[in-house]
Amino acid sequence: MGTGRTLNKNPRTRPIKSVGEKARRSKAQRARLVKFGMDEAVVAKMQTEDVRRMVQRPAEVKKALAKAAAKAAAETAASE
Repeated sequence: MGTGRTLNKNPRTRPIKSVGEKARRSKAQRARLVKFGMDEAVVAKMQTEDVRRMVQRPAEVKKALAKAAAKAAAETAASE
């Protein structure tokens, strides 16, 4: 058994995610959800994993927001 390239490589070849970079990405993703039309207070209370999952599928988020807006409009029209 020879010693191949794998054992000679420096283990620090992969970049390490810093806390500041992670916070910057999270802030940008939250801002993107607000641009889609979500309420800023709701987005602020969401978990980071949920934010990331929603940003991955913007069409579904817009569709859900449109559906919620239509439902709210129907309820206000029915109550008047």
